[in-house]
Amino acid sequence: MNAYHHGDLRRAVLDRALQVVADQGPTSLSLRAVAADLGVSHTAPRHHFGSNTGLLTAIAVEGFGMLRDRLVELREAGAPFLELGVAYVEFAVEHPGHFAVMFQPTLLGQDPALDDVADATFAELRRGVEAIAPHGGVADAAAVVTAAWSLMHGLATLELTGNLERSQIRQMLGVTDIAAIARRAGGLLGGASGGAP
Repeated sequence: MNAYHHGDLRRAVLDRALQVVADQGPTSLSLRAVAADLGVSHTAPRHHFGSNTGLLTAIAVEGFGMLRDRLVELREAGAPFLELGVAYVEFAVEHPGHFAVMFQPTLLGQDPALDDVADATFAELRRGVEAIAPHGGVADAAAVVTAAWSLMHGLATLELTGNLERSQIRQMLGVTDIAAIARRAGGLLGGASGGAP
């Protein structure tokens, strides 16, 4: 590991922590080990994060912010509800360190910034009810949104853990791209256009 020399120590710690979490899982993270990897004193990262919990919380805050921004951008562009689900899966695959931490509240500290950004992200997901309910034919739009989130979260988890590959789902579907798999699976709930099922 390259030693840290200058610049933004907070960012360097976050980046190294994200690598560790993506490779080994969040419970393997050690602030002391990250400091050693960066070649700084073990107390230097504590100035920014306080503890392992503080570091994991900062990762979750950043991740929720990135996901929220992506969902807002899609909504404002008029993307169908299905595309929000596809973006959710793509985010997880592109940012596995963030995704591994964001939905594990027992690892995270109490932080108003985390509450705010997580609530804003979940609000974007809940907007799916507003997006599909006006189309008619939806007896329980809230349940559809819950099912869609569960489907996309599960698909992302299967991809990140290697189980999608292990189960040979790609061969069965004849599709390799995770976004295409998400669209095909999600289309069963919302139709290819992302409208009402």
